[in-house]
Amino acid sequence: MTITHPNFGAMAHDRVIIFDTTLRDGEQSPGFSMTLSEKVRMAEALAELGVDVIEAGFPIASNDDFAAVKTIAETVRGPVICGLARASPGDIVRAAEALRGAERRRIHTFISTSPLHMKYKLRMEPEAVLEAITASVTLARNHADDVEWSAEDGTRTDIDFLCRAVEAAIAAGATTINIPDTVGYAVPADLRRIFSTVRERVPGADGVILSAHNHNDLGLAVANTLAAIDGGARQVEGAINGIGERAGNCSIEEVVMAMRTRPDAYTFVNGIETPNILKTSRLLSTTTGFDVQPNKAIVGRNAFAHESGIHQDGMLKNAATYEIMTPDSVGWTKSNLVLGKHSGRAAFRDKLVQLGYGEIGDNRLNEAFRRFKDLADRKKTVFEDDIIALIDETVVRDHERVRFEELEVRSGSKGPSTANLVLTIDGVRRSARAQGDGPVDAAFRAIRELFPHEATLALFSIGAVTPETDAQARCTVRLQENGRLVDGQGADTDTVVSAALAYVHALNKLLVKRERREPEAMSA
Repeated sequence: MTITHPNFGAMAHDRVIIFDTTLRDGEQSPGFSMTLSEKVRMAEALAELGVDVIEAGFPIASNDDFAAVKTIAETVRGPVICGLARASPGDIVRAAEALRGAERRRIHTFISTSPLHMKYKLRMEPEAVLEAITASVTLARNHADDVEWSAEDGTRTDIDFLCRAVEAAIAAGATTINIPDTVGYAVPADLRRIFSTVRERVPGADGVILSAHNHNDLGLAVANTLAAIDGGARQVEGAINGIGERAGNCSIEEVVMAMRTRPDAYTFVNGIETPNILKTSRLLSTTTGFDVQPNKAIVGRNAFAHESGIHQDGMLKNAATYEIMTPDSVGWTKSNLVLGKHSGRAAFRDKLVQLGYGEIGDNRLNEAFRRFKDLADRKKTVFEDDIIALIDETVVRDHERVRFEELEVRSGSKGPSTANLVLTIDGVRRSARAQGDGPVDAAFRAIRELFPHEATLALFSIGAVTPETDAQARCTVRLQENGRLVDGQGADTDTVVSAALAYVHALNKLLVKRERREPEAMSA
C-alpha cells in the first residue's frame, strides 16, 4: 500500500524517509555549538548528501536558533526544512515564522507521555496531556501542511495511553508520528513491538508516517532503529557521526549502510548518496572540533584498515573476504600526494570541491591557498588529510571575535618558556608576552592575558595528521565554563602553533555559547 504525504506525495511501502537532526539534537551536545554560517554550510552538505528532512533547530530557544532556521529555510533547497516546537502556542508560532521562507516546511511539536515525565516534568494529568496534543497539533496544522508530533519518552509510555495519544495527534492533523526512545532505554524487541502495536491498534495509523528517533545510551540506537523499521516505521531520525544528547543519536551513516549492505534483511530504499558520507562526516568533525573515534563504523579511520596477517592475506586475494562494503561506496579514497608548491589556485579550488567543501568565496580561497603554499614549502609531501586539516583553520571556521595572527616561543630544558603572541580581537591587533611551564603553557597564558576569561582547560590532546616527522600536529582543546563545554581544534606543522589555534577556536565557540540561551533539555 502507499501513503500520501503532503511533502512526499504517494510513498511506496518500501520507502524510508531519512530525517537528520544533526543541527538540532546533535548541536545540543555539550561542546557542539555552531555559528550561523557553519550551520548553513552543514545544511547544504546534508542536502547534497540526500537527506529528506533537515531539522534545522529549535527556533524559540534563542535569537541565534531562530536566525539559523530562518536562513536555512530561505537558502537551502531540496530537503524539507523542519523546526522544533514544544506543545505551546509561542513555540509553534515562532517555528512557523522561522520556516516561512522554506520551499518545503515541517513543524515538529512534542510533549512527554510517560508516567514519569507527566508526573515530575510536566506535572500534568494524562487527560490534560491529550488535550495539549490536540491543541498543539491543530495550531501547527494551521501554519503548515506537514506536522510531525513526538511522544517524548515514548518507549517508557504505557502502550494503551501511547495509542490514545497517537490517535489524538492523527485526529488533529499530524502527518508524521514519532515515537522516540528519548533516554536510550529500549531494546530492539521493544521497538518492534511498540511500532507494530501502534500500526495495528490506532485508527488512521496506516495513513501517516511512523518515525523512530533512538538514543544510544545502551549502544543500541542503530539496532533499535532497524527494529522499528521491521515494526512499521518509515522514517528514521538520527545525526551524522551519531552526535546528540548524552551518548548520542542513531548514526545516520550506520543505519543507511546497514540497509544498503543487507538488502536481504531490509528491502527498503532511501535517497542517500552514500559516496558523500565521509566528506559530510569530516565537515561536521572539523566544524565542531570533535573527531570520531578511530574504530567508528563507516567513517572511523580504521573502518577499512587491516593489520592482522590473516586478514591482509585474505584482502590481497579478494577484498570481500574481510570487507562487507567497499571503501569508495562511502567516500574513502587512498590519501596520495595530491598537490605541491607549484600547484595553482585553480587546482587547489578543484581539490577543495572534491573534498566536499564546495564553492568558497575569493577571500577565504585566497587565505586557504596562502596557507597551503606555506605548508607546501615546509612539508616534503602534501596529502589530502593535510589539506583537510589546513582548511579547518581557514574555510570551515569563522573566528568572529578572536583571530590568531603570530606566535614566537622560546623554550628548552633550562628555565621557563616564553611566548610572544599576537591576536586580533574585535578587529584590533594586540600582542602579549608570557612565561609558562613549557611552550604550550606559555602560549595559553598569553591568550588569557590578551583575552581574560574564567574558562578552565578540561582537555588538551595532540595527534599527528599524517605519519611523517614533518607532519602537521592536530591539537584539541576543551574549555569549560559554567557548565558549558566546547572543543576547539588546530593544525600546524608547529605543535605549539597548533595548540594556540585550537585554544582560540575553542574560545570563539565559547563566546558563541555565552550569547545563546540553552534550549530546554529534550531529545524527542
